[in-house]
Amino acid sequence: MDVFGLALSDFYKNGNADILWLYNSYDEPEEMPIDIFFRDGEEMPDLEHKALTLCYGKTLDVGAGVGSHALLLQEMGVDVTAIDISAPAVKIMQQRGVKKAFEQDIFLATDKYDTLLFLMNGIGLTGTLAGFANFLEKAKKLIHPDGQLIFDSSDISYLYEGLPKPVNKYFGEVSYRYEYQQQKGNWFDWLYLDQETLIRTANQQGWQCGIVFDDGEDQYLARLFLAE
Repeated sequence: MDVFGLALSDFYKNGNADILWLYNSYDEPEEMPIDIFFRDGEEMPDLEHKALTLCYGKTLDVGAGVGSHALLLQEMGVDVTAIDISAPAVKIMQQRGVKKAFEQDIFLATDKYDTLLFLMNGIGLTGTLAGFANFLEKAKKLIHPDGQLIFDSSDISYLYEGLPKPVNKYFGEVSYRYEYQQQKGNWFDWLYLDQETLIRTANQQGWQCGIVFDDGEDQYLARLFLAE
């Protein structure tokens, strides 16, 4: 059951929706604000604006949600394709005016792009540190030689202040599930990367990594190129 997509559809149709709950593996459930996915440019943080200005050439917006970033890229004249695994989200993208919006899993993509873009912690869909490393290998086949990979992530060390970090896995690996209108989705893995781990992993997989924006509150924007 795509409970996330259901919540997005209700909000898009009615201008409001019931509470979307986000369960996690580390704390109590949290209310997920749905309107955040429908933000316009004025409501987006500086980090996201920075990411959009860095996009060039044929761009793939991965985990595009309802297409808020893709719409801005279109206005900027960028050749953008937006993909998401949620069919309701893709339908909303199309209705909002995203010209190229498709239901697709990035791990099944085959076309080549100049920019791969993951925003709102979208790189987390790689699930685990090993999954991220595997994705970096996959991404080499998805970009042109002078292409780039852009994403934001967060250092969640603060969750363990005064507590020991996990010993059997990387501390940035967590799990989530959504609940909407008493319907619960499946648990899914999500990844948050601290900068040191990101840079080390990227270098090991043959990528050059730079931090191009840091909001000073544990969230940052990274830009990766294939190492020569």
